[in-house]
Amino acid sequence: MALQTVETNELPVQAVENRISAAPVVSKIGKMTKKGNLLKPYLEKFNSWSKGLYLVALFFALWELLPRMGIINQVFLPTFSETIKTLIGLFVSGKIFVHIGVSLARALAGFFLAVIFAIPLGFLMGWYNRFEKYTDLFMQTLRNTSTFALFPIFLLLFGLGEASKVAIIFYAATWQLLINTISGVKNIDPLYIKAAKSMGATDSQLFGKVILPATLPSIVSGARLGIKIAFMTVIAAEMIGAKSGLGFFIQNAQYNFMIPEMYAGVLVLAVIGVVLNYILVWLEKKATSWKGGIDSSIMG
Repeated sequence: MALQTVETNELPVQAVENRISAAPVVSKIGKMTKKGNLLKPYLEKFNSWSKGLYLVALFFALWELLPRMGIINQVFLPTFSETIKTLIGLFVSGKIFVHIGVSLARALAGFFLAVIFAIPLGFLMGWYNRFEKYTDLFMQTLRNTSTFALFPIFLLLFGLGEASKVAIIFYAATWQLLINTISGVKNIDPLYIKAAKSMGATDSQLFGKVILPATLPSIVSGARLGIKIAFMTVIAAEMIGAKSGLGFFIQNAQYNFMIPEMYAGVLVLAVIGVVLNYILVWLEKKATSWKGGIDSSIMG
């Protein structure tokens, strides 16, 4: 009986020792599980994003194979590898950086001028119906006039320098910002306005606490589209009248029959466009995190 008592007393001690020795392992597993849960959303996003790489890889493979097989003349479409080799040479020489910097500077200057002008005007037109009645017809007339049809007028008024290019970018980027701001103001839930007024909010408090936050998602969406339009417009403007910038670089390469350089310039434009899109998507998510999911697709 004494032996049995000793054995039964040792069993709980052994179980405790086993638990103590297993504790670090359990802790490590718990930490790994926690890290896995934290990384899961990022892995899911990467898996969703990486699915599009197959089509991109297929496109570049066809670009490489079609000229090599003689289906398309290499004079008019150099192979992808040759284009990349040319692009690397442009980066090593630093030649392409000058044109990238000039185009980005023009696009951002025009875009920021559009922000300064369009957002306040959008608040006024969206909030004050009488003001909108007086200005809407004129704004709609300007908005529906082709940007590039007006480019000769901008050249006549502002000359061939930087002013004409920044002005046409400002004009093109303004309308998406203006429309989205007006739409954001008009779509504010009237209950929010009534609730704020019933609590004695002043006009400045109403604007800062209700109108601006409620309109912000629409403004950011308009800015995302506006900067895309600004970048596309600057390329076209540089093709018409400029001595620097990516638009000039591509057209100059075409005129001088430097075909690999021309395609290299187009590749740079594509990469900048994709990078800008995802930067703006990220900023939009940060600014409107309370709103929910934001689409990062090409149609966004």
